[in-house]
Amino acid sequence: MKIGLYFGSFNPIHIGHMIIANYMVEHTDLTKLWLVVTPHNPHKEKKTLANNYDRLHLVNLAVEDNPKLVSSSIEFNLPQPSYTIDTLTYLSEKYPDIEFALIMGGDNLATLHKWKNYEVMIEQYPIYVYKRPSYELPELADHPNIHICEAPLLSISSSYIRNLIKEKKSIKYLVPDKVYAYLTENPIYQRLFKRQEG
Repeated sequence: MKIGLYFGSFNPIHIGHMIIANYMVEHTDLTKLWLVVTPHNPHKEKKTLANNYDRLHLVNLAVEDNPKLVSSSIEFNLPQPSYTIDTLTYLSEKYPDIEFALIMGGDNLATLHKWKNYEVMIEQYPIYVYKRPSYELPELADHPNIHICEAPLLSISSSYIRNLIKEKKSIKYLVPDKVYAYLTENPIYQRLFKRQEG
């Protein structure tokens, strides 16, 4: 079994994330894809970051109808701050029969040389990269373990969605239906904004 790991704060998860995730399991050799919710980094102030378990719940809602997509809270119980290579090493030891691969955007590939132990990561794990229109792919893209994917992209960001919520504008169609319904009934981000203002 080959599982792709798509790391993100998913704050909140939106249809852009879902399109990339679904593309990866439908158009590559990945068996499944785990959306790994990254926890709050205690070394940085993240005023706009919703609670870990709120964000995980939204990912659960988004993926529950697709058996190829799975939410993961694996980093919640690992030492902070989370480094991708440490999580990959932990998972490889915990699940020795599974081959893990990394999913990332072209913007991340451009800065991969700054990541902890990136040389080890690129040698030991396949990396599936979806292009970003405003980023040129670095020379690293020619590495045999790097696989460039032409996933369809939308210019939607979690920060854009949070701003819409703050301005009391609709986010319908920008997030999965179940996520929209939950956020309509549970004003997670409105409460977050009130705490910031207070």
